[in-house]
Amino acid sequence: QVQLVESGGGLVQAGGSLRLSCAASGSIFRITTMGWYRQAPGKQRELVAAIISGGNTDYADSVKGRFTISRDNAKNTVYLQMNSLQPEDTAVYYCKADTIRTMEGRWLYNYWGQGTQVTVSS
Repeated sequence: QVQLVESGGGLVQAGGSLRLSCAASGSIFRITTMGWYRQAPGKQRELVAAIISGGNTDYADSVKGRFTISRDNAKNTVYLQMNSLQPEDTAVYYCKADTIRTMEGRWLYNYWGQGTQVTVSS
């Protein structure tokens, strides 16, 4: 079956950088929009950044200018480069694929990874 696996989270000091990766594996034919979301304790999950297969991107205002989303369609992998990290960025970061078409013709919608923790210290 299809899996989304995030990696690259960890502990970093304010002002530092991290790069998150999300690799989709399995019998995948095509993935449309991929995105990164985050959820901090006591808060709702929010969109951080999204990217379509053609490369157009969208960012939350809170991360614009600091984070960069990119993807490698051949590897079915999406990345999130996070610079100038602040304590407010501390959250569990989740990868999402909007629509996945499998090689067998199956369609999967709103497919989530399990998340990776990002902690930014003062």
